[in-house]
Amino acid sequence: MNILILGSGGREHALSWKISQSSHCDRLFIAPGNGGTSAHGTNIDVQVGDFNGIAKSIKEYSIRMVVVGPEVPLVNGLKEYLQSSLETIPIFVGPGKSGAILEGSKAYSKEFMKKYNVPTAAYGTFSKKTLSEAKAFLKTMDAPYVLKADGLAAGKGVLIIDQLAEAEAALDEMFSGKFGDASSTVVIEEFLDGIEFSVFTLIDGKNYVILPEAKDYKRIGEGDTGLNTGGMGAISPVPFVDDTLMDQVKQHIIEPTIRGIETEQLDYRGFIFFGLIKVGDTVKVIEYNCRLGDPETEAIIPRITSDLVPILASLGDQSLDQHSLQISENICSTVMMVSGGYPEAYEKGKNITIDGQDGDLLFHAGTIESDENIVTNGGRVLSASALSHDIQSALDKSYDLVNRVSFDQKNFRTDIGKDLLAL
Repeated sequence: MNILILGSGGREHALSWKISQSSHCDRLFIAPGNGGTSAHGTNIDVQVGDFNGIAKSIKEYSIRMVVVGPEVPLVNGLKEYLQSSLETIPIFVGPGKSGAILEGSKAYSKEFMKKYNVPTAAYGTFSKKTLSEAKAFLKTMDAPYVLKADGLAAGKGVLIIDQLAEAEAALDEMFSGKFGDASSTVVIEEFLDGIEFSVFTLIDGKNYVILPEAKDYKRIGEGDTGLNTGGMGAISPVPFVDDTLMDQVKQHIIEPTIRGIETEQLDYRGFIFFGLIKVGDTVKVIEYNCRLGDPETEAIIPRITSDLVPILASLGDQSLDQHSLQISENICSTVMMVSGGYPEAYEKGKNITIDGQDGDLLFHAGTIESDENIVTNGGRVLSASALSHDIQSALDKSYDLVNRVSFDQKNFRTDIGKDLLAL
């Protein structure tokens, strides 16, 4: 079949690399893709928000499966648009608008978790009209204070603040449009102190399979310091996630979530990303995402040895329970190379040179092809992934690859995974 992947980041490059290996994939297209995805398929100059352009591409290239990478087109109703504009609907890997609300609205997702007894942080939901109640609620919480814009805010809508006065001022700013419409509603949450990790599942609306779990590293600086980023690296599997802990995740988080999706009749056939935190012996949900994470995808996809295409295709007729997922026992590490200045202001258009070797897993995130050269085109530029039998040797391979990539003002963390080495 002909397959279309939507997106332009490292997640989409990793998916392209994997799906292109399938005997069931005749032609692969990526819209818009990046400087690396063209090695595995054909890039199409169509942006993920151009629903009409996506529909035209599906017709033009006889697409039978669409795999959506980022969340925004899902939250904005891409599936419903295609259903209304196409005579033949391809298999769609991603939820409809009603399912994507689990990521699109933090207020909704918290109410959903409360209703279906999914463990999460204590919280309150407020609007500008209830600002006084919001500030009163803040005073009942212990520092640090967690403020979340209800809607999508490009990964910037979560504030963690140590001082009450600063938290109150931040509330004023959020309700005054700090994050646009996304912060017209704000969720105030209890701060959870623990160790975070991510679990990924694929569901067809009633059945599910669990993909490899991962731990990512959000802060720009060594030792998890500095500003939050889209992710500076990841490790899969996670040493402290043993069978007992995963059974807890299945019983108390994954299965109640899927029961809730069925009961609420949410249109959900695709990936669910569970952002989790282990607090003592208990696991709680920080957030749902309606797609795979990035850079976690670059650490989990290389560990999947099964052909992904038949598994993804089973979403179309809800036969996921007839498929199994084979996962390598190897460790996969990924280290992100970013532009100087990221996550704040940075320059684009820097020439990239790569001393490549057979077996390299170098996933492009923010690159484009320009005059037969590959140049930087984003904050997160390239992800160096590597498989090995233990964390240290996987990291050694990742950092060897990092050192064979050059571009002006290249930045990366040197301590990815070090916190896991002693576990």
